[in-house]
Amino acid sequence: MDKIIGVRVDKTIYRDGMKVIKCFDKNYTKAQVLNEALNQARVEETNLLVPKLISTSTNHEGKWLIEYEYIEGNTLESLMSKNNDSFLEYLDKFITLQMKVHNTEVLMLNKLKDKLNFKIEQTDLLATVRYELRQKLESMPKHNKLCHGDFNPSNIIVNDLGEFYIIDWAHAATGNASADVAFTYLEFMINYGEDKAKIYLQKFCEKSETNEDYIKSWLPIVAAARLNKAKKNEVEFLMSIINARNTFKKRM
Repeated sequence: MDKIIGVRVDKTIYRDGMKVIKCFDKNYTKAQVLNEALNQARVEETNLLVPKLISTSTNHEGKWLIEYEYIEGNTLESLMSKNNDSFLEYLDKFITLQMKVHNTEVLMLNKLKDKLNFKIEQTDLLATVRYELRQKLESMPKHNKLCHGDFNPSNIIVNDLGEFYIIDWAHAATGNASADVAFTYLEFMINYGEDKAKIYLQKFCEKSETNEDYIKSWLPIVAAARLNKAKKNEVEFLMSIINARNTFKKRM
């Protein structure tokens, strides 16, 4: 393999020529890996630009692998960082692409509501807090939009033709698009700073004609769902959002 191009807590991503190989740790089950591959295959059938799924297999250590097409280019995150003067222009394209995802029909994906419920139940939060969050989730409007689940600039590859490819569909599901936006807003706050997060949310709401307070009402739910996979320096911030859940008023 040519080189490691990404390391996560439970997986390592390699480049091998014109292929990307994602190697999962042994704690990943066959069902989890095949579900991620199935997500990719279903989205691949749409008009969105995504890397092609090549194969799934296991290596000599018994670890599961997924092979994808390698997309030559730069992440949108790196382009935003190198060209700060063009941040708003890139952000507008990012938001346009996210709205295109939400307006793309994909059948037979997992339900976002079920995934969120499951993740909340896996946390160490008090039972009363988990109950409140599940009740809040149950009260939210039910939609059937395609949600990426981790839509952020590091998961967008821009090739030499200026085409935007979306990678990492591991968390894809169908549900309320505003929850997906809340995930992105949370990602911006953690990795890009509060100022850029506010700009993102303001621009998205203007473009999509969505109420900011409504998207913010999803924050305690998505913060709890992120808790188990959070880095140590993120936990305090996520808990502050969860503990302030009663201040997030849902507005229809």
